[in-house]
Amino acid sequence: MPVKEHKPDTPGRRDYVSVDRSDLDDKAPERSLVTGVKQKAGRNRDGRVTMRHRGGGHKRRLRIIDFKRDKDDVPAKVAAIEYDPGRSANLALLHYADGEKRYILAPDGLQAGDTVISGESVAPRLGNALPLGRIPLGMIVHNVELTPGRGGQLARGAGAEARVAAREGNYVHLILPSGEVRLVSTKCRGTIGRVGNIDHINVVKGKAGRSRWEGRRPTVRGSAMNPVDHPHGGGEGKAPIGHPSPLSPWGKKTLGKKTRRKNNPSDKYIVRRRGR
Repeated sequence: MPVKEHKPDTPGRRDYVSVDRSDLDDKAPERSLVTGVKQKAGRNRDGRVTMRHRGGGHKRRLRIIDFKRDKDDVPAKVAAIEYDPGRSANLALLHYADGEKRYILAPDGLQAGDTVISGESVAPRLGNALPLGRIPLGMIVHNVELTPGRGGQLARGAGAEARVAAREGNYVHLILPSGEVRLVSTKCRGTIGRVGNIDHINVVKGKAGRSRWEGRRPTVRGSAMNPVDHPHGGGEGKAPIGHPSPLSPWGKKTLGKKTRRKNNPSDKYIVRRRGR
């Protein structure tokens, strides 16, 4: 899906770069696979803001996606490739041979009319889901499970891919999009191919209003605030922050402070850390 550059008819269009969705199916989502979603605006159950800069945005409907791919040995025909406003990746609507319909993440290159299948011993073809232990080394996968049966958790964003690098006992070495090499059980499932909508990374919004449509509110720099509002605030003109390291609005170290806990139980599964 190539990107589109727009004529600078207005200031907001001057730098706007969007993804050309002309090859997607222009249809309403499958009614049985969507549900309403309540806007929480970054607040928890007590109504307190726990995530700043969230709120507003266009009304959306949540697409129910099959991350588990647990309908084994039943072929499914790709009925449509659709846009999902709730994620960067596109969706593929599957019509199974027994009449059931499901959404999955659309791999790059999958088209309407193709057939996919999942199972323990299916062929490692584009869109098929099978255990990592049965996937040839060097193949690209996405929507990879961390726990067998839980559903895909790794490599789910637009253009994301993981690579099966080696096999060691009951684990495979998986190269993740971040560069980290991680041990994942051979029983965990992955889907062959790379997540589609690769050009999503090249999108330029062009104006602040487009962020507001997505539910993102403005972010103010701490140095532009008063001392009562932020540790970086105050001073005459452009003053330095006045602290040995940057701080959050609540005085905690930020911008580089490690947040991963020591002796994390999953450390033993990390073969190589991501690149700095």
